[in-house]
Amino acid sequence: MRKSSTPVALRGDGIEARRRLLHTALRLFAEKGFAKTSTRAIALAAGANIGAISYYFGDKAGLYRAVCAGPLGGADEDPTQFDQAGLSLRQSLQGLLTGFTEPLKRGDLAQHCMRLHFREMLEPTGIWDQKIDKHIKPAHEGLLRVLCRHLDLEAADDDLHRLAFSIVGLGIHLFVGYDVMQALKPELAGTPQAIDLYTERLVDYALAMVHSEALRRQSA
Repeated sequence: MRKSSTPVALRGDGIEARRRLLHTALRLFAEKGFAKTSTRAIALAAGANIGAISYYFGDKAGLYRAVCAGPLGGADEDPTQFDQAGLSLRQSLQGLLTGFTEPLKRGDLAQHCMRLHFREMLEPTGIWDQKIDKHIKPAHEGLLRVLCRHLDLEAADDDLHRLAFSIVGLGIHLFVGYDVMQALKPELAGTPQAIDLYTERLVDYALAMVHSEALRRQSA
């Protein structure tokens, strides 16, 4: 049996089996949590042999790490998408917020991913702390660099951190409040085109927040 750290060369059927396991595990982990979800239940729901979990992921913990780290529906927190010196402020904010809105086009996958994040915070396994350190912190620091460049600041102060958290909050709310929006105004994110338009509006709102902070600093 291969160890989970060893790359596995996948054929077409292997890629499909691994994809089904990841998607099924995401749904079950989000619904029941890590402790209450068995590898047998995942394999059965995915229509796969239970040995496939060991083959591709090593064990249940390895599968859980792959689900949490994989691009199944969570926000794209890669700073290179928005933290580049040659980008305008609008382009940087577009890259940042698109990382939050684009996964919504995957439908249920994005919602399962957000529920899994909530469950991880309530029933921690240590994955969330790793995600903060490896992904969220670098993205936050990248956004601070963008704001420093465009507000002509040498270093980030507390108010710049507040502004960065508030801008990111625009994207996070789409995940947190998605069920409410679906109940009240589903057409706002009902199609890829609607999500693209929503993204443009979020960029407008974020620009307004930055402009307001610039005016506040000038008047101070």
